[in-house]
Amino acid sequence: MCGIVGYVGNESALDVILSGLKRLEYRGYDSSGVALVNGNMFIEKRVGKISNLEDHLAGKNLGGFHVGIGHTRWATHGVPSDINAHPHTGCHERIAIVHNGIIENYAAIKKMLIDKGHIFSSETDSEVIAHLIEYYIENNSFLDAVLKALAKLEGTYGILAISESEPDTIIAARKGSPLLLGIADDAMILASDASAIIEYTRKVVYLEDGEIIEVKKDKMKTFDLERRRIDKKVEDITWDISDIEKQGFEHFMLKEIFEQPETIQNAYRGRIVIDEGLVRLDGITLSRQDINDVRRVILIACGTSFHAALVGEYLIEEFARIPVEVEYASEFRYRRPILLRGDLIVVISQSGETADTLAALREARDRGANVVGITNVVGSTIARECNAGGVYLHAGPEIGVASTKAFTSQIVVLYLLGIFLARRKGMTADEAGALLRELTKIPDKVQWILDRADAVKEVAELYKDTANCLYLGRGINFPVALEGALKLKEISYVHAEGYPAAEMKHGPIALIDENMPAVFAAPFWDEVYAKVVHNMQEVKARSGKIICIATEGDQEILKHADHVLRIPNIGKMLSPLLSVIPLQLLSYYVAVLRGCNVDQPRNLAKSVTVE
Repeated sequence: MCGIVGYVGNESALDVILSGLKRLEYRGYDSSGVALVNGNMFIEKRVGKISNLEDHLAGKNLGGFHVGIGHTRWATHGVPSDINAHPHTGCHERIAIVHNGIIENYAAIKKMLIDKGHIFSSETDSEVIAHLIEYYIENNSFLDAVLKALAKLEGTYGILAISESEPDTIIAARKGSPLLLGIADDAMILASDASAIIEYTRKVVYLEDGEIIEVKKDKMKTFDLERRRIDKKVEDITWDISDIEKQGFEHFMLKEIFEQPETIQNAYRGRIVIDEGLVRLDGITLSRQDINDVRRVILIACGTSFHAALVGEYLIEEFARIPVEVEYASEFRYRRPILLRGDLIVVISQSGETADTLAALREARDRGANVVGITNVVGSTIARECNAGGVYLHAGPEIGVASTKAFTSQIVVLYLLGIFLARRKGMTADEAGALLRELTKIPDKVQWILDRADAVKEVAELYKDTANCLYLGRGINFPVALEGALKLKEISYVHAEGYPAAEMKHGPIALIDENMPAVFAAPFWDEVYAKVVHNMQEVKARSGKIICIATEGDQEILKHADHVLRIPNIGKMLSPLLSVIPLQLLSYYVAVLRGCNVDQPRNLAKSVTVE
């Protein structure tokens, strides 16, 4: 989950690395560091934000270094500290590495190296990599020393390494943690995310698992772990640097919430033909027979993507009448899942690099299942490894750690997937066309909600000091309750739980008092509206305060709720795309009023690339 950057070229390596690290700070922000080499090694690393590192580098004359690596950390092994920050070195500080991932057998390697006289200074698993390379470089070239070290490692890694012995070279390797190479004029830039290099080039090479690349300023050579040469394809990044700027918004999260009218439209743009009731998902490579044979859909995801999958369960079952199961990716492969002929596996991940989801993908694929991916990042590992293709969200880079626009885009794609399958299971063109026509109304309706964001802010001001909050919904809005609770937890550190509204009386009602607000999603056209109102009455009877997401024009709700946040009227199956927007805004405004770091909440990172 850490961010890594490397540069070799003619410019100041430090300037490029620091610029890249700032772009990647959303991937890890408890410490950072750089290592520069020009025959001698210079290393500086500091706990805290990258600004702390910059302060310690200020005034140092480092423009003569044209090769270097940098890192911004999200701690796994060892507390955030100067010593545990990357880069790490061997005993003699002639080798430096940065690492993203987890080395599972580091303890055994560390013991072996200590027995051979190596002295370790950090608590991290990563330090063993530098010592291993140092150990092997005595009798090998830099590249061969890295290869020998990699052969000893078990776990996941994205690694950059530099050495005083070859000061014009960076060696990078990947296994389970993303890495790409940007090719600029007279320079090469390595990074864990394209956002670190887009300022300098759009030409990229994506490393695959089990590949190692030797990089100089004007050339690169790629090998497998047996040292066999590999030819790599150069690809283009399609988005622009403006997509990763705040563009006048105070936070990336707020910008991304307000982008949703556009990103929702981007998720269906070019994929629907309303008059013919057609959905075109050309990235899915299943044959017509494979699609006709689908008997069950299994949606696999983590976190916010899991909540989108829960919405997808309602959508696909309603439209296609195919049974759907939703699985946490982290649990899927550890319970010996039963996969049957006719199962379609759909893995969902904003980043396309989520380690648990990727592991579930490989488990299902290796057992012969057809696996389709839904992801936002072009060229990501999940996008490349799904054997039945996939669908991109086209939401643009999402920088805020708490996902917002990706969630709604995922729901749109699942809505399209449900209709796509349903047309092959008997849904008529007229039925599909009516559903698609309703979808095209969503961007304007989302904008209507955003235009009234101040009403949400007023409610946030009243509840910013609450310690606990309950989120309740029924049917397709139950996942929205889960997502609303998650957002509040993630960025404001307020304890919140989401439940199906009917489950409140089976335990959670014991928590209700005058200090415990309850947030309801209660669109009035829902067939269980009366039952949700009854749940509200149960809360009111226990002195609880109620915040309700309700449809414009619903006057009945005013009798039961203390605060009503309005959404436009829309059909039930599309309602999550509207009801979640006020909840995103509510969590954002509460966090801001509490003084929290909205874009970089404590203990979290954007792309969870470790299990």
